[in-house]
Amino acid sequence: AASAKLDRVRAALDKARLDALVVSDPHNLAWAFNLRGGDVSHTPLPLGYAVIPRDGLPRLFLDARKVTAEALAALDGLAERHDPEVLTEALDALGAGKARVRLDAATGAVALRRRIEAAGGSVDVGPDPITAMKAAKNAAEIAGTRAAHRRDGAAVTRFLAWLAREAPGGGISEIDAVVRLEAFRAETGLLREIAFPTISGSGPNGAIVHYRVSRGTDRRVQPGELFLIDSGAQYADGTTDITRTVAVGTPSPEMRDRFTRVLKGHIAIATAMFPRGTTGAQIDAFARRPLWEAGLDFDHGTGHGVGAFLSVHEGPQRIAKTGTVALQPGMIVSNEPGYYKVQAFGIRLENLVLVEETSLPGAERPMLGFETLTLAPFDRALVAPELLTPAETAWLDAYHARVREALDALVDPETRAWLAEATRPLAAA
Repeated sequence: AASAKLDRVRAALDKARLDALVVSDPHNLAWAFNLRGGDVSHTPLPLGYAVIPRDGLPRLFLDARKVTAEALAALDGLAERHDPEVLTEALDALGAGKARVRLDAATGAVALRRRIEAAGGSVDVGPDPITAMKAAKNAAEIAGTRAAHRRDGAAVTRFLAWLAREAPGGGISEIDAVVRLEAFRAETGLLREIAFPTISGSGPNGAIVHYRVSRGTDRRVQPGELFLIDSGAQYADGTTDITRTVAVGTPSPEMRDRFTRVLKGHIAIATAMFPRGTTGAQIDAFARRPLWEAGLDFDHGTGHGVGAFLSVHEGPQRIAKTGTVALQPGMIVSNEPGYYKVQAFGIRLENLVLVEETSLPGAERPMLGFETLTLAPFDRALVAPELLTPAETAWLDAYHARVREALDALVDPETRAWLAEATRPLAAA
């Protein structure tokens, strides 16, 4: 409940001996008050500010024209709503009361600090405590994101089955794939918005990490090439982000080697166990070692944080060389190593994972690990089994069995038949 969240914020202010917090990050505003909006493409944010005092009702500064009656009812007794123009008066009042105010170092504008100080208050520039609270999902958010991933996994699997049927004929373009995938998600009846513009790259376009297809760059998905599709969805119960790379026709030995090395790195993250206090930077290399062993690498982070029906890119957690924040139970991060051969092909394999407590016999410290949330098959045709260890093979087979069990009842008969084949154990002929 929003009231419980606000109690946590007040406790943080009390501990830091602060009188108030100015919430300048719309993600934090949305989370703290259980509000969502439509002011930003692909991310359900209401643009506004809030002042949360250590004592008394918070004040929300939102455009009344955008606030529904339902939202106003939910805020009744929880916070006062004011027009955005009144924010300066609230800052003046904080200053006049000689308040000590926390202003977010990441998003708090200098003008806010100057206004409070000019009125006589003091500003403590530092982290908004809501950022860390938001990063560790609560039980309701975790249950919601699991449901969202089952639903989304079924839509993506329907797409992959369609792609397997249609792509070998050479009649599908990158834009066709984007439209079809979004249609499958829309057919769930619960899609609010795509989480970001879909990256749909065939052949050499797949080697462009942040490629965005346009009418001018659109090309056919052709046999003998790899096709990479990175996409996500916003549902009221969760945010998804998934990347799959598939072979159209028969892949080359090089393609299979690179794909399998990326898969090995993905499995290394998925199965990692680490003590509390470990940062994303400390495990980033797990995903890279199989590539490093062949003199290869990729030039992006291994994972970014993800919100709960919020931003698909959420901090402060990340798995990257710059990931200096300790991973905590409840955090959601992506697991997406890749490999890109310029002017040839791109490979990225992405699932979202949830940081969770884990038990390890004989462990002398509290240990954490990951639960994989995303549910959709990897392309078995691109796996070189001889490069996998028995443990890696066992993980892949177990993951595929879990995907099949979770999605079997959620897809149509034609997709179900494809799914059974796509998730066969690797050793099966």
